[in-house]
Amino acid sequence: MRSSSLLAIEDRYGTHNYHPLRIVIHRAEGVWVYDVEGNRYLDCLSAYSAVNQGHAHPVILKALIEQAHRVTLTSRAFHNDQLPLFTEEVCTLTGMDRMLPMNSGAEAVETAIKAARRWGYQSKGIPDGQAEIIVCKGNFHGRTTTIVGFSSEDAYREGFGPFTPGFVPIPFGDLDALRAAINERTCGFLVEPIQCEAGIIIPPDGYLQAASQLCGENNVLFIADEIQTGLGRTGNWFVSASEGITPDLYILGKALSGGFYPVSAVAGKRAVMDLFTPGSHGSTYGGNPLGCAVSRAALRVLRDEGLVERAAALGQLALGELQDLPRHVVREVRGRGLLIGIELTTPARPFCEALMRRGVLCKETHDLVIRLAPPLVITEKEVRWMVEQVKAVLL
Repeated sequence: MRSSSLLAIEDRYGTHNYHPLRIVIHRAEGVWVYDVEGNRYLDCLSAYSAVNQGHAHPVILKALIEQAHRVTLTSRAFHNDQLPLFTEEVCTLTGMDRMLPMNSGAEAVETAIKAARRWGYQSKGIPDGQAEIIVCKGNFHGRTTTIVGFSSEDAYREGFGPFTPGFVPIPFGDLDALRAAINERTCGFLVEPIQCEAGIIIPPDGYLQAASQLCGENNVLFIADEIQTGLGRTGNWFVSASEGITPDLYILGKALSGGFYPVSAVAGKRAVMDLFTPGSHGSTYGGNPLGCAVSRAALRVLRDEGLVERAAALGQLALGELQDLPRHVVREVRGRGLLIGIELTTPARPFCEALMRRGVLCKETHDLVIRLAPPLVITEKEVRWMVEQVKAVLL
C-alpha cells in the first residue's frame, strides 16, 4: 500500500493529536529509515532520543527474541531472573542505591513525584497535604494530567483541568528564583538538565551544580529528569554527573531500551526509595523480564560500542560545522553532544519539510527550532552529509 493510501486511512481513523511530517516509514536500520516506496532518510530525531543505539540494533534484537522465547511477563506478584540483574546494572551506572522500573517516561516522573512527596511527609516532616515541588517554566516531563498541570505550555493544558496542586514554577536557569521559592514545605526540585522540548535550552554554566548545592543546604531533593538527556545523548552518560552532581533521584527512559520496548526507571538514594512499601506503588508491566532483558542489552551496547564517547566527538564536529550558518535566518546554534538545536528567525517547519525532501528527517520544536539528534551510531561521514543538507536549505 502506498504512502498516500496509508496517510488517508490514518487521517480518517486516527486521533489528530500529532502533526507529523508526511512520511510513512516501513523499515529502519542503524541511522537510516525507509518509507513504503523505498526512499531512504537519515533519522535525525531518533524517536526523541529513544533509539540512541540505532534502529534494530542486532544485539538488542537478539536479546528481545531470546527472552521472548523464555518468558515475557510475570507481573511483580512473582520474581523473575532478569529484574535483579537490571536493578544492579542501573544502580551501578547511576551510583544510586535502589531503582524502581516502570514503562513510560511519564510514569517514571509520576513515580519520582510520589517518592519526593512521601519523603517530604515521612522524613522531612512537612504537614500532610502541603508538600511542594519546584519545577521550571518551559519544562516537558510528560503528558499525564498531573504533569501537564505544572507545564507552562498552554497547548498542553487547555481543556484538561482541574490540575493537581503542589507545584511551584520558576524560570529555568535562575538560581535566585530557586532560592526564593524554597521554603519549609519544599520537598523537591524537579529539573531537566537541558530542556529538550523547549528548544535545546542549556542553563548558564555552574547553574546545575549551584542548584544542587542549594537543595542540599535546604534539605530539598534534587530530582534530575534525564529521560532525553541521559544515556549518552549529550556526550556523557548523564548531564548531571558531567556537572559533578549526584542527584537524589534520577529519572530515566527513552534509550533505556533502545527503542525496542517501553522501559523507564527511577533510581535513587536508599533514604528516599525505601519509603515505598508493598502496595504503595506498582505496575503490571514494570520490571517485566522482556523489558529488563532488552534494557540490559541496550545499556551494554552503549558501553561496549563507545557510543557515549562517539556522541561527544561527533557532536563537537557537527556544532563546529554549523556555526557559520547565515544570521539573517539562524539566530543561534546550541547543543551538547549529538543534541543540537538550530533556532531560526522564522518558523522551522518549512525547513524541516525541505530537509525531508533532501533525505533528512528532523522535527521542529517550539516553532522556531530545528532539533538534530541522530542515533549515536552515526559515522563521521554521515554527520558531514547531514550538515551539508542543513546548510543547503538554510543558506
